[in-house]
Amino acid sequence: MFIIRPVAITDLDPLEQLAGQAGVGLTTLPRDRSLLKKRIQKSIRSLAEFADRPGGESYLFVMEDSQTAKVVGASGIVSKVGGFEPFYAYQIETSLFESAAIGIRKEVPILRLVEEHDGPCEVGSLFLDPTFRGDGNGRLLQLVRFLFIAEHPEAFEHTVVSEIRGVIDDTGRSPFWDALGHHFFGIDFPQADYLSVVNKKFIADLMPDHPIYMPLLPKSAQEVIGQPHKESVPAVRNLEEEGFVFAGRVDIFDAGPVMTCERDKIRTVRDSRRGNVARITDAPMESPIYMVGTTGTDFRACKSVIQINADGSVRLPDATAAALDVRIGDPVRYVTLHAHPKLAQ
Repeated sequence: MFIIRPVAITDLDPLEQLAGQAGVGLTTLPRDRSLLKKRIQKSIRSLAEFADRPGGESYLFVMEDSQTAKVVGASGIVSKVGGFEPFYAYQIETSLFESAAIGIRKEVPILRLVEEHDGPCEVGSLFLDPTFRGDGNGRLLQLVRFLFIAEHPEAFEHTVVSEIRGVIDDTGRSPFWDALGHHFFGIDFPQADYLSVVNKKFIADLMPDHPIYMPLLPKSAQEVIGQPHKESVPAVRNLEEEGFVFAGRVDIFDAGPVMTCERDKIRTVRDSRRGNVARITDAPMESPIYMVGTTGTDFRACKSVIQINADGSVRLPDATAAALDVRIGDPVRYVTLHAHPKLAQ
């Protein structure tokens, strides 16, 4: 069984290994031990001093194989981006050019730099060891964050975004960066990606704030604007099933799409329910697969079959109750893992 739990300082080594596997372009899971340690420490503080309104808190969760205690994945939430480190993106717009003299009217797509200091909630840092992908594990790791948000909605901004990794080749080159950012920054994509985690001030210093006319970019760059990395396509599909749509914005480095949804309209947030554990049993159960999580800040979650009683209380398998460390009478939050669930085989 795979369990989701808050990150601990003892997870530093496995997180560093995961970040090394993730490669270039996963900005929020950097291959830097010092930065990863700071992220872990901030998550621990955020959970210990749980806020009643969003103020930039960061929550990082890991997926653990309960049989081996091996950490195999990570995912995170920032309650509100902005402040001293603004949220940057390119907004896709159109500029109208018209000449009555020759009867030409043409709309030209442009990229306009957006700098938000009072930004949305952002989900990120999503990575699962390729060995453990499949059987709904990646979906659980991605969507379980919304189960946590559903339990503590007041702690997160009303709008939620997800920056999807853009098109990058196997050598770490980004066609969009090579065509645009490289001319202003004079550094390669991996270095720029890393620096954006360390200190975003260089973006304001060097990134041009005038519109970028998309037809002037090389075709190779135009073709990847708003396109996800091949490994991020399933994540986009999962978000779309949760109610997310393309925000009309792209990442300023690799032009990956920014997805957005109002917090309370996210399927998991909207449809999840709270119920007390009424029974723990080893009897077989027939049900769809659910995400089931605890309700405190010491969050634990897993996927499981469950039985829901008429009053909203639930019956849990022995293994699920043990994984979540819950007893009869304890509250849990649950929702189907899939928007259109089928009975577990």
